[in-house]
Amino acid sequence: MTKLKTSLIWLAAISLIIQVAHAALPGSWFGNNGEMPSLAPMIDLSKPAVVNIATQSHVRVQDNPLMSDPFFRRFFNIPEQQPRHRTKQSLGSGVIFDAEKGLVLTNNHVIQRADEITVSLADGRSFEAELVGSDPATDVALIKIPAEDLTALPLANSDKLRVGDFVVAIGNPFGLGQTVTSGIVSALGRSGLGIEGYENFIQTDASINPGNSGGALVNLRGELVGINTAIFSPSQRAGNVGIGFAIPSNMVKQISDQLIEYGEVKRAYLGVQMQDINDDLASAFNIPPGQGAVITSIQKGSAADEAGLQIGDVIVTIDDEKLSNADSLRNTVGLLMVGQTIEMDILRSGKKKTMKATVKETQTQTPQGPIHPKLAGASFGDIEKESPYYGKINGVVVYEVKRNSPAWNAGLRTNDIITSVDKVKINSLDDFKKRVQTTGTLLFNLTRNRRAMFLILR
Repeated sequence: MTKLKTSLIWLAAISLIIQVAHAALPGSWFGNNGEMPSLAPMIDLSKPAVVNIATQSHVRVQDNPLMSDPFFRRFFNIPEQQPRHRTKQSLGSGVIFDAEKGLVLTNNHVIQRADEITVSLADGRSFEAELVGSDPATDVALIKIPAEDLTALPLANSDKLRVGDFVVAIGNPFGLGQTVTSGIVSALGRSGLGIEGYENFIQTDASINPGNSGGALVNLRGELVGINTAIFSPSQRAGNVGIGFAIPSNMVKQISDQLIEYGEVKRAYLGVQMQDINDDLASAFNIPPGQGAVITSIQKGSAADEAGLQIGDVIVTIDDEKLSNADSLRNTVGLLMVGQTIEMDILRSGKKKTMKATVKETQTQTPQGPIHPKLAGASFGDIEKESPYYGKINGVVVYEVKRNSPAWNAGLRTNDIITSVDKVKINSLDDFKKRVQTTGTLLFNLTRNRRAMFLILR
């Protein structure tokens, strides 16, 4: 009898807890029909604006010397005609940016070196896309499809994001088709990761995996807050571990505006070299540590020179945006529009000053006319001071390669850094020109997307 009474008491208590818990939930949590809360209505509106992207590229197959030996081919019964190219396929995601013009945002690495780009919509339609422009330094690309009745995602102001805000990632992970995952904003302003040249990432724990690249990160209003671009993983084979990165929508807007107008990004240049403020420098300059970056060099005739900046000045803010180190300054300046006037708070001899500068376009050296028949269609230059590679490696940069030109067909791509020609290291554009003009077969050692490789131009 005692056990029965105890059981009845427990049942009554549990019933009371359930009633109180239910009563404590705000009425807005439930729909008009008492439905449980759901993100489905917002996702239903957002999903049509997220597309799947499939690319094909034709990669030249390197010749094996044994294949040129008639005895070897006969012995192993190998046909004389071997394929000279192989087809490489990849999958990614994209976001419809302008429904009227058919503009789609994605990552540069999704469409880089692609010969064919196919965009598949949520309603089942597919279109061949053309490249409007891309910016490898921020990993943003813009493509265009000849489609009507499209849905675009509205852009949010990513500067208003806060750590802890709920976000949803929509994309095409592992080629499975459109997939939705949710999480929160884990951190803001992530940089110095070595993923891209200019970094200001949103970090999120919403599940992002291979194939999500170029997809949407949206807030609970269904507004685009970022373009998913990378994950942190302990190994190349591992999937998501809860650390994903997205390019903020405000940065994407800045880049896309230039891609629409110019087909490329005309990067702004202040004309200074900077150094982080460590504890010793902070003490020497009589300023708090972890604040701004100190100017160590100024290029003559640059925006900084014309503005009156001096070596030893510490730049603390640009347009009221606080700078934590030299990387944050390079990111901020590199994302400005050429000709834009900025206001800087600096510390000079411990005293605060406010100065203005009008940033100029990055100056690059490019040779006039082709320097070798096999390199026609490409332009080259020295590594600029604003580049993340400056001072770290020596060589020349491929600043532009025209599609289907001899240089393109040979395998060169924009932003390749050539470090040696025929196994001889090069340090400048002049070295490069001399080497390529005195050799027959060109063997390049180059860096592409932070990976070293060889390229033979026969």
